Amino acid sequence: MGSQWSRDKVYLRAKHEGFRSRASFKLIEIQDKFAIIRRGDNIIDLGAAPGSWLQVLRTLTDGRVLGIDLNPIATLEGIDTIEGDLTEPVIQQQALEMLGSVSVVVCDAAPKLSGHKSYDQARAIALGEEALGFACNVLKPGGNFVIKSFQGVDFPHLLTQIKEHFHVVKTYSAKATRKGSTEIYIIGKNFKG
Repeated sequence: MGSQWSRDKVYLRAKHEGFRSRASFKLIEIQDKFAIIRRGDNIIDLGAAPGSWLQVLRTLTDGRVLGIDLNPIATLEGIDTIEGDLTEPVIQQQALEMLGSVSVVVCDAAPKLSGHKSYDQARAIALGEEALGFACNVLKPGGNFVIKSFQGVDFPHLLTQIKEHFHVVKTYSAKATRKGSTEIYIIGKNFKG
């Protein structure tokens, strides 16, 4: 009896191409459509484990790339990592000390799901608000922000908050997302500072 992953074409393609997860293709799609990353950008990836977005980010910039997660991230060449909580001021300070200037913050994190839709959605929105707070504390003016969220009753509130801090805000449903998922990405460009 095979697992759900053995029938998932995007997952199989990711493994074949050496990515740690199918999420790699979501970031590639977002970059192709919105050009959020420039060659010299220093980038922070929040909730970075297992590291699939870090793998893609390393190919998109000659700047520094930093992954932050509560869980350890297996070593990737040319990538710095911090194991810690993104809401802790000491982690934010450490990130700034490591990178100096931060041009892009991305976050593909999701809370552990309980199966209770409204509870899980509220937790995802809270995580999104924490990631937005982190981005606002570290991004340089003009910087970009990408975050995964989930559509639901609280989603418009998060979207409004992001619009307060970025000149251009768009939403995007990636083709690599599983069918039936309410997953959606918010892209904030040109941080107001």
